[in-house]
Amino acid sequence: MVESSCAIPLKEVTMKRYGAEFFGTFWLVLGGCGSAVLAAKFSATLGDATVFNLGIGLVGVALAFGLTLLTMAYTIGHISGCHINPAVSIGLWAGGRFPAKDLLPYIVAQVLGGILAGAVLFLIASGQAGFDVHAGFASNGYGAHSPGGYGLGAALLCEIVMTAMFLLIILGATDKRAPAGFAPIAIGLGLTLIHLISIPVTNTSVNPARSTGVAIFAGGWALGQLWLFWVAPVVGALLGAAIYRWIGSTRT
Repeated sequence: MVESSCAIPLKEVTMKRYGAEFFGTFWLVLGGCGSAVLAAKFSATLGDATVFNLGIGLVGVALAFGLTLLTMAYTIGHISGCHINPAVSIGLWAGGRFPAKDLLPYIVAQVLGGILAGAVLFLIASGQAGFDVHAGFASNGYGAHSPGGYGLGAALLCEIVMTAMFLLIILGATDKRAPAGFAPIAIGLGLTLIHLISIPVTNTSVNPARSTGVAIFAGGWALGQLWLFWVAPVVGALLGAAIYRWIGSTRT
């Protein structure tokens, strides 16, 4: 880990970790939400009549989120641990893997990275005639704003369970007893599977920074429902950490 290096001052190392979380979350939100906003539904015309439907759909968006996490895990995992998610940082703290003193700075860096990604995505999407940011902008929602029309209770349960399982995957894959070098693959595929399950329910959050980064620009209902996408992932992360502390313990 970078903390073991004596060639770089500790303060600079710490700032590099926060920077890694900032840019990692930026890439996650830009890649995942960008695929949903720009590529999920896309058609091209040839001449006056022929229409080619080239959108990547739900499966493509799910893969995009998984791939962004996978690529960042290999890029910054050795620098900051590649949390790029406030719920993950909280879950790793609860699981005894992360110091409390770094919790708030990590969360701030992650949220700011998500907001910058939302701003870049907004500027890109605004280049298309007829773009309406208030139509959703890949925001998470429930009730009338759930892609499948799922209510508050279903959305809350889904986000808690999905985040708990995500933390279980992360803690297990990064355990010292797990096969070395494969954790990013398991975690990236885990996030892909989570999106395949829950995009119809909430548009999938399991990450408050991802939700905040786009909700700020969508405004209105997206900001009004944002509370759930902070509360549920945090509760789920704490639950996942507690479960792994039990099943992963070597004590008899």
